[in-house]
Amino acid sequence: MQHVAQPPTDLSILAEYLKVLAEPKRLLIFHQIMEGVQCNCELGEALGMPPNLISHHVRVLRESGLVDAERDPFDARWVYYSINYAALAALNRAFGTFFDATRIKPRRLTCGPQGASIAPELTAPRDLLRPNV
Repeated sequence: MQHVAQPPTDLSILAEYLKVLAEPKRLLIFHQIMEGVQCNCELGEALGMPPNLISHHVRVLRESGLVDAERDPFDARWVYYSINYAALAALNRAFGTFFDATRIKPRRLTCGPQGASIAPELTAPRDLLRPNV
């Protein structure tokens, strides 16, 4: 049995980010917030989505830590959404590290017909597998 190399990033964190961003409408909302601070009505108008759908997806983005919310200091009914820079940096590190193309290594032939000729110590001689007759 081969040893599995330790992933270069915490897979549970990466999986959580992937789950949050895997929903196309949520990813579109995230994209719009990346363009700058937005309120619910601005997001709805720009994306053609109803307020309750925007609120649902923004809540998931906020719970993941990717988006921050700030109430208007003069009228608390207004909430403005922005990107959490620290969470975005963590997301970029996790993605960049895990999906770094320099991690790809050439195939190690340890099984199959080609592997038997390259790594004979990993295959049992056929004579030893036959019963004595």
